[in-house]
Amino acid sequence: MSTTAPQFMFDFGSPNAFLSHEAIPAIEQRTGVKFEYVPILLGGIFKATNNKSPAETLAGVKNKREFHAIETERFVKRFRVKPYTWNPFFPVNTLNLMRAAVAAQLEGVFEKYVDAAFHHMWGEPKKMDDPEVALKAFTASGLDAAKLFARAQAPEVKAKLVMNTQAAVERGAFGSPTFFVGKEMFFGKEQLREVEEMIAGG
Repeated sequence: MSTTAPQFMFDFGSPNAFLSHEAIPAIEQRTGVKFEYVPILLGGIFKATNNKSPAETLAGVKNKREFHAIETERFVKRFRVKPYTWNPFFPVNTLNLMRAAVAAQLEGVFEKYVDAAFHHMWGEPKKMDDPEVALKAFTASGLDAAKLFARAQAPEVKAKLVMNTQAAVERGAFGSPTFFVGKEMFFGKEQLREVEEMIAGG
């Protein structure tokens, strides 16, 4: 049994991160190992690595988007998770959402916040980069949204998100979702099986 907690580098703007989040609880149950969720800013990673979102990279490529859809369908079946609902406001600027995730860690409501943010992005999609919409959504999920978004503006919170993002890039990350098991990096929801094998001592 591996002792290091597998890390999940995530940004709420990624539907594949949402699917991974949906699949992780069952993996945790099967392996008895908790994942460590690390908030990163995907925009920052893209900038640092000269990468773009699949929505951009798949645009106009024959058959690739279709295969992507098949792969997602397989994932949903394999991990028995509910598929995401496409967010009509995509791409959503997640900077404040990700800063508030760091704030939620400090406020001790991280897990509840992460569930809520993924839900309002990909469960019942909303325009989550509209401050009023986000405030309403998190309040409805039972969180002190005003407090979290206020704390999200604190310099140390902003710095922590930047640090998480830079550290992920330095370790090899170029997109979301990215997983680390010790020094081993895995990219994309499809590699969650590999992650699970490795945790289970594979």
